[in-house]
Amino acid sequence: MIRLLIFIAVLFVAALGSAWIADRPGLVTLDWQGYRIEVGLMTAAVALALLVAVCIALWNLLLFVLRSPGLLGRFFRRRRRDRGYDALSRAMIALGVGDAVTASRYGKEAGKLLADDPASELVLAQSAQLAGRHDEARARFEAMLEDPKLKPVGLHGLYIEAERLGEPVAARHYASEAARLVPGLPWAGHAVLAYEAVAGDWDDAVKSLERNYAAKLVDKKTFRRHKAVLLTAHALELEDRDPDAARSLAGEAHGLAPDLVPASVLAARLATRRGDVRKAMKVVEATWKLSPHPDLAEAYANARTGDSAQDRLKRVKSLAALRAHNVEGAVALARVAIEAGDHALAREKLKAALTLEPTRRVFLLMADLEDAENGDRGRVREWLSRAVRAPADPAWIADGVVAETWAPVSPVDGRLDAFVWALPPASEGNGEAVEAIDDSLLEALPAQPVRPAEALEILSDATVSHPYPDEGTLRDVTQAEDASGTDAAPAAPDPALSQKTETAPAETSPQAPEPVETAAKSGPVAPGEDSASDNDAGDEARASAGNAADTATGEDASGTGPDAGKSQAPAAAAKPAEPGGTKRERDLSRPIEFPLKHMPDDPGPDGDDDDEGPRKPAGYRFFN
Repeated sequence: MIRLLIFIAVLFVAALGSAWIADRPGLVTLDWQGYRIEVGLMTAAVALALLVAVCIALWNLLLFVLRSPGLLGRFFRRRRRDRGYDALSRAMIALGVGDAVTASRYGKEAGKLLADDPASELVLAQSAQLAGRHDEARARFEAMLEDPKLKPVGLHGLYIEAERLGEPVAARHYASEAARLVPGLPWAGHAVLAYEAVAGDWDDAVKSLERNYAAKLVDKKTFRRHKAVLLTAHALELEDRDPDAARSLAGEAHGLAPDLVPASVLAARLATRRGDVRKAMKVVEATWKLSPHPDLAEAYANARTGDSAQDRLKRVKSLAALRAHNVEGAVALARVAIEAGDHALAREKLKAALTLEPTRRVFLLMADLEDAENGDRGRVREWLSRAVRAPADPAWIADGVVAETWAPVSPVDGRLDAFVWALPPASEGNGEAVEAIDDSLLEALPAQPVRPAEALEILSDATVSHPYPDEGTLRDVTQAEDASGTDAAPAAPDPALSQKTETAPAETSPQAPEPVETAAKSGPVAPGEDSASDNDAGDEARASAGNAADTATGEDASGTGPDAGKSQAPAAAAKPAEPGGTKRERDLSRPIEFPLKHMPDDPGPDGDDDDEGPRKPAGYRFFN
């Protein structure tokens, strides 16, 4: 626009000058060597302008002729450069599509046409890498180290080759050298940080991270998180050697990243070791609100050493209330409730956990609960079998690697802060495959009190003689307790019954079948049967034996049984009252004594019945 205005201005001035000359006519006279030429002023001006134009044209033509060799050489050089750039672009396109042969061919052509262009050397080296000619590629990258402009490129290529060959020392050296030559180089900064973290050089890794943050290679959030990870790893290493330094590092890491579980657990553990219970609980509570974890619950429960199970239960209840409707809180509360004996609370929380996340640990805790509360082996085996088929529990996962403990770097590629707490990949989406759980299996079994008569039925039938005649037989004591429902004085002993048992110990009342016979009639149990069936069969056998004993007792008492005539007469002869007019009270705190040679369920030594030698007098066994 400015040039156009200048051109218009010049043209306007020329027009004004021409008009001024035209308004003032005159003659221009040229007198030279006897010749006299007279022309008008306008004619002389036009002739002068044409002469100047012709001179300029002739001068330009002369210059073109003189410069023609240089111009011709420049033309050929430009044409060669254009061909080289075209070959270089084709080689780069071939590298992009993975055609190593075409890339190598055009790279060589570009190298011939562009001898001094560093891009052609890079294309040749990368095409050799792509074709698998690693020795050639390494030689070309090493040659680049001689050129200051190409040295960072050569270091990067040699770093890639060292990574491919599995040489971490050489790779770390090339990355460090590149970071020193070009501060803020992204690949070099990240590589140096990763190698220092893998090697456990935590102080150097923190310095490298700070340099990367200063060069704006990472944002502020990532910088705080990664620094917390490095400080936590350093604190874990110093936990046993220098607890004070470890506590300081763990506290700083928790301040930088409150949601980092390992830092919080370590800080709480070190505070507990020092006796600072309040600080340990505060650290765990802050992290639990952001990311609940089983290790946090364990550290919170054991924040004060020496506490009872009930104290730990109260503490975990307050922790679980901070993050309601969470599976980690339910599982932690159920585990502590089982230890404290609060089976109802443990069952309630495990039901909630089965609804939220039915993983293996929940089923195992249900098995522990059934064993602790009821001792029902059938239910225990049922929950254990479900645990085998249940999805796996959450774990620390990084790049497909499942680990039991947290680590600061990935074991696959050395990436910092790679481990996350999540379900293993093989268990994701398996919640729908969990078998349906019957509601009756989730409920607690009803309490079944054991009657003393049922527990001692077999022993009462096998009694030979009672060591205390004034106390009566064991059956008499049982009958008296069933009839009165209180601990009244026992009835008088039955001499006829005692005599009968002394002379014929094998005879028993036909109305009271032996529990052993009942169990024998039920047949052998198959090897794969559930233990719940065994318990049910045992309960039915004990119930049958108790009913038969009650029937026989009722017949004897009414006088309609077969031994009614024998028992009525001795029963009339009751024991006379002791001096003072009161009966002798039965001492319930004294152990019950039985004149048995061995326990009723003990078969005794082999060949005991066939021994012809004199028998030793039966000793007494005591029961509470």
